[in-house]
Amino acid sequence: QVQLVESGGGSVQAGGSLRLSCEAAGYTISTYSMGWFRQAPGKEREGVAAIDSAGRPIYADSVKGRFTISKDNAMNTLSLQMNSLKPDDSAMYYCAADPRRGMLRVALLMERAYTYWGQGAQVTVSS
Repeated sequence: QVQLVESGGGSVQAGGSLRLSCEAAGYTISTYSMGWFRQAPGKEREGVAAIDSAGRPIYADSVKGRFTISKDNAMNTLSLQMNSLKPDDSAMYYCAADPRRGMLRVALLMERAYTYWGQGAQVTVSS
């Protein structure tokens, strides 16, 4: 059974940094496409960053240059380093995974492309 557990959320002032982690169980992340999504109150869930089974990252324009996604295959963990945080980054952040190989890069930031989801971690950025 695939399980994803996020950690590392919290509250920070604008300009600060946070690091989210997603610990995976039940499968080996090196063979999966994985992504980070976020959902703010009253808004749709949106893709933030993703990494395909070959280890290539992709980012939403809104976080390029500020967020970095990475996989630690030895620890079976996905991470999201978030720097220069803005109040607009405040949201519930979700980790997602899917076993399909060869996913189109354009699909990596689409919610419907993923089969497995974590429970979410709250990130709050104050001005």
